[in-house]
Amino acid sequence: MSVKTPTQQAEKPSFQKTEVPCLYRYSSNGTYYALVKHEGKQKRSSLETTDKAEAKRKLAAFQRDLGKVDASQGRVTLRELCSKYLATVQNQASATVYRKKHIVERLLSDFPLGSGCQVGKIKPSDLEAWLAKYKFGYASHILYVLLIKALFDLAVNDKMISASPAAKIRAKKSVKPIRITPTFDEFLAIINDVRKQRFNADAKESADFLEFLGLIGVGQAEASSIQKQHVNVTKKQLTFFRHKTKTPYTVPIFPQANALVSKLLCNPEMGQAHTLFEIKDAKKALSAACARLQLPAYSQRAFRRMFITRCIELGIDVKVIASW
Repeated sequence: MSVKTPTQQAEKPSFQKTEVPCLYRYSSNGTYYALVKHEGKQKRSSLETTDKAEAKRKLAAFQRDLGKVDASQGRVTLRELCSKYLATVQNQASATVYRKKHIVERLLSDFPLGSGCQVGKIKPSDLEAWLAKYKFGYASHILYVLLIKALFDLAVNDKMISASPAAKIRAKKSVKPIRITPTFDEFLAIINDVRKQRFNADAKESADFLEFLGLIGVGQAEASSIQKQHVNVTKKQLTFFRHKTKTPYTVPIFPQANALVSKLLCNPEMGQAHTLFEIKDAKKALSAACARLQLPAYSQRAFRRMFITRCIELGIDVKVIASW
């Protein structure tokens, strides 16, 4: 058994104090460390550099960050953070909660460092490695990135960490699709074709619904939710509720839609809170009509684009169209 000489013992690696307070240099490899007393506890962290000037800058940043972190939450795990995050989204739509819960479950099961890792030890590269496990379309990638950003923003706000490791992660750019728009003549042909389907019980309702979309220029969600009480015949106005922004807006009853709106209101059984349409959409009727007429597979949204295009062609000011 060999015994170390006094010289060998003296060469044992140690932290050497520098003239800069709280800055130490490890003798074996020259790496600088921060050793700071914060809230009654010693905090030591490698500054991951052997350059003294850089070490000073990193020490100052480390000391600033300590003030942003609650020492009592320094050991919060990823699983605990996820549980806290899910508790904050329970008031959202059920489909949204389900989707976010699914993403969180995948994060906890597939995260490279495991669900028990401390939040403070997670690096941007760890999150990038987790995202790289999946073959995303751009829409799904956006949802995943938005969730981890919200998750770690919560950790920053609660002083678990000083900065979010997800802050600089960017979602994939969307591919701009080619959106085809029918002409007004094609629109009229589609409406007539749907209305002629005598053996389809919903033909009349579907034709009215599609015609409403094209003549008023609104989306399917707004059209399906408008009620009789939202139709002001005196002012010739329709009031819609924009589902995405949760705000109401009004649109004129355009001359070309007068007859259709009057027909929709003539039902004697329709109460003020009754919707103008019994159906929520007319996708199947539209798809079948396009196939019969050998037209492109237009969507219901295409009728809104057709309305806007036609307004521009008729010389209506773009600002007026935007207000509608």
